[in-house]
Amino acid sequence: MTLTLSAIDGLDAAGFVAALGAIYEDSPWVADAAYATRPFATIEALLAALRAAVDTAGEARHVALIRAHPDLAGKAARAGALGEHSTREQAGLGLDRLSDEEFERFHRLNDAYKARFGFPFVIAVRRHTKESILAAFEVRLAHDRATEIAEALANIHLIAELRLRDLIA
Repeated sequence: MTLTLSAIDGLDAAGFVAALGAIYEDSPWVADAAYATRPFATIEALLAALRAAVDTAGEARHVALIRAHPDLAGKAARAGALGEHSTREQAGLGLDRLSDEEFERFHRLNDAYKARFGFPFVIAVRRHTKESILAAFEVRLAHDRATEIAEALANIHLIAELRLRDLIA
C-alpha cells in the first residue's frame, strides 16, 4: 500500500493509526500520539511528530517499544512468524536463510544481549550486512543499559523512517 501525505493528513484517528501503526513495530500508540499534530507539511514533519511521540514517552514505554522488536535471525524468523515489515527486512539481508552455524551464532548473541539488557538487539538491518550486524552485536554488548537504550531507539527511528518512506509516494 502506498499513500500520499495529503491522504494521510485526511485520515481520521482510526485510519491514521491503521495506516501508520506498524511503522514502529507493534506499537500503534506512536501513531496515535502523533495524530494530534496533523496536518504535516512534509514527510520530515510527520517523522518529527512520530519521533517526538517516542522520545517523550518515558523509559518504560521505550523499553516496551524495544521489546516489541523480534530477535534478528531468531526462531520466529525461521518459523515465518514475524510481522510483514520485519520479515521483508530480515529476508532482504538473508537472515531467513542462514546456515546452521550462522543461526547458532546469531542465537548465542541474541541470548547474551537479552540477558545483559532485558530486551532484544535492534538494528536497522537495511543499512547493514550480516557481518556488520555481528560486529555491532559485539560492540554493543559492551555498552551500559542507558547507552544501549539510546542506541536501540536511534535504530528504531531509522527503521521507522525507512518504513514510512516506503509507504508514502
